[in-house]
Amino acid sequence: MTLISRLQTWARQLKHETLALYLAARHPQTPWLARVMIAALVAYALSPIDLIPDFIPVLGYLDDLIVLPLGIALVLRLIPPAVMEECRESAQQRFAAGKPVSRTAGFIIVLIWLIALGWLLRWIELTPSLK
Repeated sequence: MTLISRLQTWARQLKHETLALYLAARHPQTPWLARVMIAALVAYALSPIDLIPDFIPVLGYLDDLIVLPLGIALVLRLIPPAVMEECRESAQQRFAAGKPVSRTAGFIIVLIWLIALGWLLRWIELTPSLK
């Protein structure tokens, strides 16, 4: 198995596990602490602010490669195994039926990019050396 195919397999599994965690966060038997941790992980993963900024070579992505998997491992220990198994099966079924799409998540991401663009344009407007 080549490195590329292993990375593709790992990325596919990560997508399934992410959807399963999303479903687990909405499951009534999931403890509140696990729900809070899942929300924090998602916020960290989607946040433009990292512990180490991504523009720093190697180290910028290293925090994502360490913090997110460790966070996921911790959250998985907080969720009852039966709940996680049910959510994994549901995620598998959703992927088999077609790629799940979240219009809300898409809207939020577009909104974040528009806000960032607005801030950039405002910064350019206020920076005298760029005029």
